[in-house]
Amino acid sequence: MSEKKPLHDEAQFLIVQQHQLNAAGTHLGAMSAALDQLQGAQQRNDALLDQLLAQADAMAGGDQVFIEYDIEIDVLMEVDELEVSASVQPLGMLDSVQIDRDADWAFCLQAMDEYGGRNKLEASEDPFRHLMSDSQRIALEKRIRDEFSLKGADCDKYDYMIAGTCGLIGGLVDIFFIGLPGEGPLGKLADDATDAMVEKFAGLMGWQGPRNPDNATASAIGFLERKFRVNYDQATGAAVDDAFTMSTKNHHVKNLAHSPDLIGLFFSVLNQFTSTSSFISDGRLITIDTETFELQGSNLVSKIFSGFVNWLGHLFSDMAGSSGAVGRGSGIPMPFYSLLQLINVGEFGQHRQTFGTVAVRVFEQGYDLRHGLALAIPVLITELLTRMMWTVKQAFFHKRPLLQCLPSAANPELRRMLMIGHGTLCIFDAADAGIRSGGDIVQFLLRSNLVAWARFGTLALKEIRVWYGEGSMDVDAVDDYLDREYARMLA
Repeated sequence: MSEKKPLHDEAQFLIVQQHQLNAAGTHLGAMSAALDQLQGAQQRNDALLDQLLAQADAMAGGDQVFIEYDIEIDVLMEVDELEVSASVQPLGMLDSVQIDRDADWAFCLQAMDEYGGRNKLEASEDPFRHLMSDSQRIALEKRIRDEFSLKGADCDKYDYMIAGTCGLIGGLVDIFFIGLPGEGPLGKLADDATDAMVEKFAGLMGWQGPRNPDNATASAIGFLERKFRVNYDQATGAAVDDAFTMSTKNHHVKNLAHSPDLIGLFFSVLNQFTSTSSFISDGRLITIDTETFELQGSNLVSKIFSGFVNWLGHLFSDMAGSSGAVGRGSGIPMPFYSLLQLINVGEFGQHRQTFGTVAVRVFEQGYDLRHGLALAIPVLITELLTRMMWTVKQAFFHKRPLLQCLPSAANPELRRMLMIGHGTLCIFDAADAGIRSGGDIVQFLLRSNLVAWARFGTLALKEIRVWYGEGSMDVDAVDDYLDREYARMLA
């Protein structure tokens, strides 16, 4: 027995409903014809009655005895001459499916199968084809090809020139305004913005401001450290019984709960519930027991929310370094950066260290979330410039309507231009990092823009997928359409 296709039962259910609708329509047509026939017979009877009344009025002026006799004879003769007949074929009962309100899906399917057997509805390999007419099916197939299939890009030489230029501008910004962590103009701007963000968050949490205006950020950090204490904030190897090597410079990257992403949130709540602390060291996941930690809240939901608030508040306390840090301090890693420690392979540098160890050394020298904010600026410039230039070209060169010039990444040409633009940015970034690092892997990574490489990687993978599956269904486009239709229906 062949396996049923997805939604096969649902399609058969719809076919039965369609058959019931068609039968009801046919029945209504027969009822309408019968009513028309009865109406015609009634009109003929009304005409006959009018004739009889007219004859009665005509005979009303003669002798009464003869009038009665004449009326009787004339009426009898008139009725004999006019034959009245109205025959209507009786209509049968419609077949129906009786389903109780408490019936389950299996019972509904069984009732539908019985209905199909009574009405000789044959099962099909593709029952959805029977739910549409030929014209509807052709229109649907055309729409799927136009809107929901993966299409290759048809870029001209100007598209590639525009994308390359936008990537060049982003690359120049990356080279001349980023530099090493905390040194370039954009790096210092990101550090100052982070300090202001920490102070703003502390103020929202009840911080009254610093006693010394020159030490505002440290005061805000100290306030958040006291307010959002957690059980997983071990800072040295001695604090974990020397189970692995750790220092104040790298404990934020080694402790998974300090990661500002879903992984960090998961391990933070888990560690707070179980009074443990989770680390990555030498490519291994290590969990240690800590002092008993009690989350606030009267039930599970409130405790989870309390754990989330603790995680978020503690991240803000570490985002700009610690309250007692000298200089820039050690912040928190960029999202998912901690997972690079699991790549415990290779031999790099003079000491033949693995890539995971090199990633920790790079973080120790300031490659944290603050530096990631600075790295995102040239990426954002490249992205916005490419989208804006594509819109201008569509509107003024191709003379397309404004609604067709919206810079959606679903457009094949814009998708290709974004990949070219970010690829150009990455080429300039790699060339600059390679020249300035002098072959040192740590310096190379310190000067590399991982945000740009991550964006280029996602675009390249999408382009490869489109190239490989061109003409097939674009699942993301279908999901987006269904989400919009669902939102419209709810509205």
